Amino acid sequence: MKLTTAIAVTGMAAALLTAPALAQDVRPDDVTQDRKDIRQDRRDLRRDRRDIREDRREIRQDTKDIRGDRRDLREDRRELAADRKAGDKDAVKNDLKDIREDRKDLKSDVKDRRADAKDLRKDRRDRRQDRRDLHNDRKDLKADKAAK
Repeated sequence: MKLTTAIAVTGMAAALLTAPALAQDVRPDDVTQDRKDIRQDRRDLRRDRRDIREDRREIRQDTKDIRGDRRDLREDRRELAADRKAGDKDAVKNDLKDIREDRKDLKSDVKDRRADAKDLRKDRRDRRQDRRDLHNDRKDLKADKAAK
């Protein structure tokens, strides 16, 4: 037990002693690479924000489509009830066909909205990761400049 602890402590001490030596070995291309990384992360962040805006817009449009489909479905059901009451078999048949089509439209719009919501969650996750990357790259740049 004591031997394992001693090895662990010795390994930790070696890591602590070599870390400053590694930090002093900063080349100018490290700073350049950090700057490139920061620029790329900022581009990614802008792209993710744009994707989020588009996804929100698509979700709003899908919600409007769903409302319209539900309105059409209610209207067709009213027509069906009126035609059944009047005894018009051809109109009942057409109304049933309209109801089937409206259900299909509604189902596809709900499916689209779900997919858009999933995309939105993914884009938010990407944005969060890009923020972290940008923060870490700025920290690396600061450390590289300080070590020069």
